[in-house]
Amino acid sequence: MSRPLVVFTDPEELDVGPGMRLLAEAGFDTRVVGSRDPDAIVAAARDAVALIVGYAPVDAALLDRLPGVRMVAAMSTGYDMIDTAQALRRGVWVSNLPFAATEDVAVHALASALCLVRALPQADATVRGGGWSTEFAELPRRAGELTLGLMGFGRIARELARIAGPVFGRVAAYDPHADAAGWPSGVERLDRDELVAGCDVLSLHTPLTEQTRGMVDAELLARMRPGGYLVNVARGELVDTAALLAALDGGRLRGAALDVFPVEPPAPDDPLRAHPRIQLSPHSAYLSDTSQRAYVCAPVENVIAWHRTGRPLTPVVAPTLEGAPS
Repeated sequence: MSRPLVVFTDPEELDVGPGMRLLAEAGFDTRVVGSRDPDAIVAAARDAVALIVGYAPVDAALLDRLPGVRMVAAMSTGYDMIDTAQALRRGVWVSNLPFAATEDVAVHALASALCLVRALPQADATVRGGGWSTEFAELPRRAGELTLGLMGFGRIARELARIAGPVFGRVAAYDPHADAAGWPSGVERLDRDELVAGCDVLSLHTPLTEQTRGMVDAELLARMRPGGYLVNVARGELVDTAALLAALDGGRLRGAALDVFPVEPPAPDDPLRAHPRIQLSPHSAYLSDTSQRAYVCAPVENVIAWHRTGRPLTPVVAPTLEGAPS
């Protein structure tokens, strides 16, 4: 009897070895495509029962070409690369990783915010250029006098609020979907306009949807406090980059920290790369020695649980019984 096949589409920098060993021990065969190209994925996964995906788009066309796939496991908290409506329509389970790097991303967001507030990139450049603090064009700011605003208040934002509370003078958040009963006492709950106008550092923690795509536009940036900062560790497409550059050049914003970009990696001539007021990191907020293994092994555990019980551990699409393995 043949063993069921699981295919990793685009694990990129992640070492899938531990996950492949777990799958082999559980009775699966595995393949690694190493590409987001749908033709390459189809060629490798014609007989697959499950896909484990990084950023490869899983849309209706791909699902139609892979009728044997009944489970798609995302290697991330976000799953906007998967057309969940089309998966549900076809009885395909979808899972994500809600816990794999919560601490890592929250700490990265806080570190990014503090680097902006304390002007650490500029300080580093000053010393390397032979200068000293007397040459600062703008003095660093005191975090205890500033408001940290969180756009979205899921697991990562809540962890950020917890660790940032003792550092910032005030922490506030906006999330229309968050349960008021579980809202922590140390975080002010504001509406969207109040948050944007009232914070000094705006940190993005919303999923990418048609409603949130490009939500940080010229209008929103114009309503921020002059001299404010933007931190984005969520999704690059949340931000209108032309509007961001204009706000920085016009002095509305003092700085921005970006870990995510609309196109990754950004092109060599992308103006985001060269702007002196933008602090960059290579979509690495989720990375640590601990999370790197979790990002491979947790989706594998979702696939194994689905195959054994008919349900993954952390589903985001839960179809009827036709999604269960036969």
